[in-house]
Amino acid sequence: MTELAAAAGIHYLTKENASFFRTPGGLLGVACGGAEHQPVYLHCSFPHTAGRQWISVRTAEGSEVGMIASIDDFPAETARLLEEFIRLRYYAPAITKVVRIREEFGYSYWETETTAGPCRFTVRSGGGRIQAVGAGRLLITDVDGNRFVIEDIGRLSEKEFRMVEMCL
Repeated sequence: MTELAAAAGIHYLTKENASFFRTPGGLLGVACGGAEHQPVYLHCSFPHTAGRQWISVRTAEGSEVGMIASIDDFPAETARLLEEFIRLRYYAPAITKVVRIREEFGYSYWETETTAGPCRFTVRSGGGRIQAVGAGRLLITDVDGNRFVIEDIGRLSEKEFRMVEMCL
């Protein structure tokens, strides 16, 4: 992996060469290679299937500081800090109940119950706004860019399934 990483110009961040910290403003920072970068943002390569692996650490300008192969390679305290910032970036309440979906003029209007409480949102039809992100798992992105997850479409009632199915 190191030869390929060198050829691709990838710098891997490990517990030996990087130290992550919370900035005074509550953001994430990293010290590595004799430099300190703050704030930095975490971008998961596979956020819905492997959210703990292959994480790009980037500056506010979008320059990559390095790549984390796995959060699990870091000490527990650092892993918890990284997990916190990943959860914030990829926040997506789970839909626990579909109360109603109404379609009109190229939009669907959802009324749901989620792990964050009752929620109403609008989804533009088509364009991959509802995506399968694993076996039975759906990711729904509303018109404002908010994300919601149906963890297991098989757990929906028949009525809920039919409502969601007409939006797929």
